[in-house]
Amino acid sequence: MTGTTEDSAVNDGGRRVRVVLVDDHRMFRTGVQAEIGETARTGVEVVGEAADVDQAVTVITATRPEVVLLDVHLPGGGGVEVLRRCAPLMAAAENPVRFLALSVSDAAEDVIGVIRGGARGYVTKTITGTDLVDSIFRVQDGDAVFSPRLAGFVLDAFASTDAPPVDEDLDRLTQREREVLRLIARGYAYKEIAKQLFISVKTVESHVSAVLRKLQLSNRHELTRWATARRLV
Repeated sequence: MTGTTEDSAVNDGGRRVRVVLVDDHRMFRTGVQAEIGETARTGVEVVGEAADVDQAVTVITATRPEVVLLDVHLPGGGGVEVLRRCAPLMAAAENPVRFLALSVSDAAEDVIGVIRGGARGYVTKTITGTDLVDSIFRVQDGDAVFSPRLAGFVLDAFASTDAPPVDEDLDRLTQREREVLRLIARGYAYKEIAKQLFISVKTVESHVSAVLRKLQLSNRHELTRWATARRLV
């Protein structure tokens, strides 16, 4: 995320919003907290943080924030899994929890995936502190918020009923298989993937086999080319 604490919005209207930060990089969470979390000035109160799916669900359930800043790629199932497990909180008649994806990724599949999962918007980590604070309050109000070019992905995906909203081949994969696919395509070894996703090496091997079978590919080199062509890396 670009900008400094001087860039953060000043909250002249006295509004307040309670926020949970979900990102697996502690230094990034610390940076966001420093940039937007000075409540008296920005109106944003950071009430919790989490680094993986299980932590996120626990913290969100315990604190019931108005807005969650959610990274897309997380150990334990990714941002989509957090959304799935927090669906009852999003659907609450009173004080629903709303999600704003904040990710380094600008891949169409990532954007569409979390929006389908229930997120109210998607911004990239190049956003300034001022714009992020503004986006948080807009999401609290129920608006949809996107970084400029990302809105086009959603419009293209959902505007036409004649075309599927996502890649048909990719849609055959489970969320966990997609995570393994991305990590394989980025050059991670099986042991590294197992450690990052908190699963065994055998489970990683099983997921890779399933991905290769479903996509009709022969090896990880073909898988990497397939993923790169779809901008999933």
